Amino acid sequence: MDTAPSAWTLVAAYLGLFVGLVDANAVNLALPAVRDDLGGAMTGAQWTVDVYNVAFASVLLSAGALGDRIGRRRVLRIGLTLFTTASIGCAAAPTLPVLLSFRVAQGVGAASMLPQGLAIAAAAFPGGAGRARATAAWATAAALSTAVGPILGGTLTDVAGWRSIFWLNVPVGLIALALSFRYLPESQNPEARRADVAGQSLSMVALATLTVVLVEGRRLGPAWTAALAGLAVAATAAFVRWERRTAEPLMPPALFRGRRLVAALIATFAMTFGIYGLLLVNSFAFQQERGESAVATAMWFLPMPLTYLVAIPAVRALAERTGPRAPMIAGLLTMASAMAVYAAVGPRARLGALEVAFVLAGAGLALTTGPAVGAALDGVPPARAGLASGVVNSARLVGITVGVAVLGSAMAAVGGEPGARVAMAVAAGVQSAGALAALWMSRTNTSADAEAERMCHA
Repeated sequence: MDTAPSAWTLVAAYLGLFVGLVDANAVNLALPAVRDDLGGAMTGAQWTVDVYNVAFASVLLSAGALGDRIGRRRVLRIGLTLFTTASIGCAAAPTLPVLLSFRVAQGVGAASMLPQGLAIAAAAFPGGAGRARATAAWATAAALSTAVGPILGGTLTDVAGWRSIFWLNVPVGLIALALSFRYLPESQNPEARRADVAGQSLSMVALATLTVVLVEGRRLGPAWTAALAGLAVAATAAFVRWERRTAEPLMPPALFRGRRLVAALIATFAMTFGIYGLLLVNSFAFQQERGESAVATAMWFLPMPLTYLVAIPAVRALAERTGPRAPMIAGLLTMASAMAVYAAVGPRARLGALEVAFVLAGAGLALTTGPAVGAALDGVPPARAGLASGVVNSARLVGITVGVAVLGSAMAAVGGEPGARVAMAVAAGVQSAGALAALWMSRTNTSADAEAERMCHA
């Protein structure tokens, strides 16, 4: 094995992350084709996205702790193997339940990969310049996946069918696995906290039952919906109580006493609620209401990821001058305006008007993504930076899950073009409410933030 860190170290560390994020974005363009092939209507499409994200969010923080304890490279390889094997299952799935089962396994594999790659790269490239290089490479991989995923998903769906999206993961996963044996050094933290199995289980039950209520509530009826909602509330209360009492919690309650971290979590939740809801709604609206192909839908949506990529350097410079708070709030308001434009004109409008909405969405995404992470890290002591980053990623995944559930259900309940408009109006409201909540929570509160930092150090 080549132990000297090089560019190949970064490729090996982040290739699995890249293919996992590309897959998540590509699948959105294939959802109408999946529904036509396997059935399940809109709820089936929602579950195809949401089971992946529920599994991802539920395992993410524990996977990071596990990698710290038993070896990050080892857990990365386990995640790669699981993700690649599950991709084969997804590609060959004969029915929707089989597909969803393998999507859960994919989510667990992706969650096992994500925290390890950055931790391995950070350990391989110590020091300020090396750490900046590793972080920049991670951000580039994540940003490129946003642009590549929809185009790749649309093209593969039209040319080779939706199953080819999952088949493509297999050779890339095997290459990433081979590179990990040659270029990745092992690293771990002997003093790392133990995995909080009880906390992880309770959080999974809470998020899963909430998603069932949001996606299946209309079909289940009021009695079952109320019962499941009660279970979600009870699991959430039990999770909070457990986290307050256990010695090594999954999410230390002291973290949430600082306003800046809470503001970052609100912004991240609102951001992914809207942007992934937009991906779902637009994929169905363009292919059903406008009669566009999957690849044409991806091409018309391209201004969003391109604007995001182009704006990232300018946003980074802006955040360095002003701090993360102003760009973060401006980003949510910009995304709210994008959703409002889409809701006002509808998916059958002239493409020029819709392209304005997509450009605004890309600009808002760029303004929010990096600054939200920066605000989270500013709100915790350096020793808790990794944990804070993991909590932000969890908020991102919960936002995706809830956004897809709520906006997909709103679109299905109303139906057709009016359903798409209603869904985007809801999204605009959530972005605006998120901006106001984040603005209020990010106000300077020295005593609260100081107390949070003291408790985190304790």
